[in-house]
Amino acid sequence: METEFTPLLSLLGGGLIGASAVLLMATHGRIAGISGILSRMLPPASKDQSLPQGLIFIIGLLLAAPLWITINGQAPLQTVSNNLPLLALAGVLVGFGSVWGNGCTSGHGVCGISRLSSRSIFATLTFMSTGFVAVLLLRHVFES
Repeated sequence: METEFTPLLSLLGGGLIGASAVLLMATHGRIAGISGILSRMLPPASKDQSLPQGLIFIIGLLLAAPLWITINGQAPLQTVSNNLPLLALAGVLVGFGSVWGNGCTSGHGVCGISRLSSRSIFATLTFMSTGFVAVLLLRHVFES
């Protein structure tokens, strides 16, 4: 399985993610951690005042792919494993990691590191290292 290398689009996407995180912090004083935004939208925390801006942020994320297709005329190339048990296990591990690490890649990796949070730097090093090992094992050792 080969991954397409798109440095300019990746840079643009990273810039947009950073800009959205800064905009959310500047306008609402909230960190753009997707797991935190989503958890504040669900009961029992859904009585919080952050529901409208959280909903708008999530809708913006969901509209990104259709907007890309409208502008570009085709969907971005993605390769996803067809191994359903492996995908289910990965989803459970990511969910567990978000809860155990008290945040997700967007909250720690984008917002936490930019605030020089030592906890976020450690969390980001941990999930990046784990991701590197997982890719090495699954692509080169087990060839999934």
